[in-house]
This record gives sequence, structure tokens and C-alpha cells, in this order.
Amino acid sequence: MSKVKTALVIGGGIAGPVTALALAKAGIQATVYEAHPQAADGVGAILSLAPNGLDALKIIEADKAVQAVGQPVPAVVMADGGGKQLAQFGGFPGLPASVAMPRAELFRALADHALAGGVPIEYGKRLVGAEETPDGVTATFSDGTTATADVLIGADGIRSTVRTLIDSDAPGPEYGGVLSFGGFSSGSGLRAEQGTMYFAFGRTFIGYWQYTDGRICWFAGLPQAEPLTSAEVHGVPAADWLARLRDLYAGHVPGETLLAHTDPQDMMIVGPMERMPSVPHWHRGRMVLVGDSAHAPSSSSGQGASQAIESAVELARCLRDLPTPAAAFTAYENLRRARVEMISGGAAATNKAKSGQAGDKPAMPTPEQMFGPVHRHHIDWQETVSGE
Repeated sequence: MSKVKTALVIGGGIAGPVTALALAKAGIQATVYEAHPQAADGVGAILSLAPNGLDALKIIEADKAVQAVGQPVPAVVMADGGGKQLAQFGGFPGLPASVAMPRAELFRALADHALAGGVPIEYGKRLVGAEETPDGVTATFSDGTTATADVLIGADGIRSTVRTLIDSDAPGPEYGGVLSFGGFSSGSGLRAEQGTMYFAFGRTFIGYWQYTDGRICWFAGLPQAEPLTSAEVHGVPAADWLARLRDLYAGHVPGETLLAHTDPQDMMIVGPMERMPSVPHWHRGRMVLVGDSAHAPSSSSGQGASQAIESAVELARCLRDLPTPAAAFTAYENLRRARVEMISGGAAATNKAKSGQAGDKPAMPTPEQMFGPVHRHHIDWQETVSGE
């Protein structure tokens, strides 16, 4: 049985509250520490949560809260840039539908669920250092306060402070050659079946679906060889980005039409598409990484949030069942690394298609090849982790 009874969870985004809830289910008391002075409501664009993510959320009884704020999109249609359909997928029998939602809605649903479950969340706590002893770890925050627990978990995202504390030589995020944008198109006349997500490839890529208010919500990539920071991207007026996107998607079906019926005020400027390369060290001593801090795939995967949730639950299982942090962290990495790196690698290949590096007609995998091993993944909470 684990000797770990308390945990500091650094980061209050998606992975943080889920980690704390899973730890509570495992009998470990956790407090979440978030750097921002208040809840990050309204931050971020649109994301999707796949069946495997919802399945993992069911373990901590958060699946219904998330489904309540999401839009079911069980079906996928893939086409080329000329409008020719290449593949269609209606979802796997017995699995819940993927749900799409603003990131802020997912964040709020998970944070509210954590607070209702008794998880403390402290804001304005930016981690600046951590000191380990044989019996615990003490975090120091920028406001001069400290907190001590048995373990410290870095759920602090793609620019993780905890990652650098574990390994000062750890890599940072890797640019994928594409700037990401989204928006809402009104009055285009484009037909989109409710509950279907459309992916249209060509010189580049655009995805879209019918939003709850009847508008078409789209997301697209703009190839950009020279990396820009998020601040630099947001510093350019939306009208300028929209003009560049319209030039790129001229003649694209249906990109040209969608962008022609989008106003600059309805644009979502997301920023550079990034992913984490393989992180050599997920843990050291009493500190460990979870979610994007360890294995952020690019948004092309559609799995960022789902993989963070899976990892949070698996980490809690390992800490529940194994006698020391070292044993638990090693087992956790063994359970997760191959899966998340497979998903991240697949997304990197998709990024090449989006940036035009893979040719105009990328080979279309079957739905089973593309979604089966990912969407069917199930975590058995009742199964004891052996650590072997």
C-alpha cells in the first residue's frame, strides 16, 4: 500500500483538477495551485474530448458534467480540397460520442466538479522552486508562501516549471510549422449535418462543424516556416490574418466559402501549433509530470485533453497501489509513455499534411486505423498496479 497521503498539484487547467480528483478517489489529499490570480475563464479556443477521455472522466464521475457543456459530434467525414469525399466514420458502437466545446467550458466544468468534490484550488500561486527531503517536498511560490506534501505533481502545461525543476536540460515545446486559427461563418449556405465533424485536406487543411447556434465553426492552419510567439500572432489584427487565410484557401472546397463569410470579429486567433518532443525524464525524486507538461501532442491529434485526463487517472492508480513515489512514478511512465508518444507522432505527421509538406493528397487511413486503438482505450480503476 502507498505511503503517499498528500500531494501538491501545480497547475489548475485541465490536468490539475482531474489529477486532484483521481488522487482523492485513491485516498490521497491534494491541493491545486494555479499561477493565475483567478480562474482562467474565457481563455482558449475550441477543443474536443474523445470517447477515451470521457471514459477516463467517468472514473472520477466528471463525465456527465463535461457532456453537459459539450456538443456531441459522433461522426467524421474526410474530403479533399476539391470536395471529393474520401472517408466517413460514424463512431464505434458502445462508445460515447466525442464532444466539442470551448476550452473555457471544459475548464470550468472540471474546476467546479473538483470544488464540489472538496478539492482546494488556490490562485495566484506561481511556482518558483521546490526542495525535497527524505519525507516530502516543499514548493515555494512567487508570493513568498510555501506548501509541503509527500509528492509534487506538475500539471502546469507545455511551458512547465516543474519540468525544468526535474531536469534543467529538458526540451521545450516544438513548433509544428503551422499557425492555428478558428472562427464562425454565417450565411455561407454550406450544408453540415448536425453532429458531424468535417475535415477537408488540400494544399492545407480546414475542419468545420455546425455549432449549436446554427453557425459553422471552423478551424484552420496557416503554414508559417518562421516560428512566431503567441504574443506576436495576437499582435497582428484579425483582419490581416483573415486576408492571408482567404488567399491561401482560394479555390479550396469549402475553405474559400467559409472564410468569405467570416467577419474578423468572429475569428479565434489560437497561435503557433506546438507539441512536446519526447521528454527524457518524467519524474525525479518526489516530483512527477502529468498531462501537457510531459506529453503535449499538437492539436492535430484531437487528443490533448483526453491524454492528460488518462495520465492523471493512471498516476493516481500507481500512487494508490505502490509503496514509494519512485515505484509509482516508474510504473506510471511505463503505462503511459508508449501510448502518448504514438499519438503525438501521428499528430506530427498530420501537421506535415496541414503545412503542405506531405503533398496534396495524403493517404487516408481507415477509421479503425485512425481511431480504434485510441478511442477504445479503457482504464480499469479496480485493477491493482503491479509495478512490474
